[in-house]
Amino acid sequence: MAKEYYFKEGCYIQEWHNTDQDSDCSIAHVRVEAKQTTRLHALKDTQERYVIVSGQARVTVADKSWLVDAKDVVQIAANTPQKIENLLNEDLVFLAICTPRFKEKNYQEL
Repeated sequence: MAKEYYFKEGCYIQEWHNTDQDSDCSIAHVRVEAKQTTRLHALKDTQERYVIVSGQARVTVADKSWLVDAKDVVQIAANTPQKIENLLNEDLVFLAICTPRFKEKNYQEL
């Protein structure tokens, strides 16, 4: 399995599934440190789903914000501004499932 790395979005990523052999989907394990917020960004031509594993956060998608907890799923349309704020004093953990698969060139900081 790939090593965890820090991504410029403001979180730690471990790629669980992201390969040319399956261009339809990627799955990443994401960790946001306590009380941190990812940068506002969008994924060009890429839909994303956050599956919250542990923690509590405020997610912002386009012009709406709401609270999410473990087992919640957040669906984010392609090209839509998004960020997530960890509200607790412990790591927020979620899976980021992208369709088609995540490519760094599609990341757009806003």
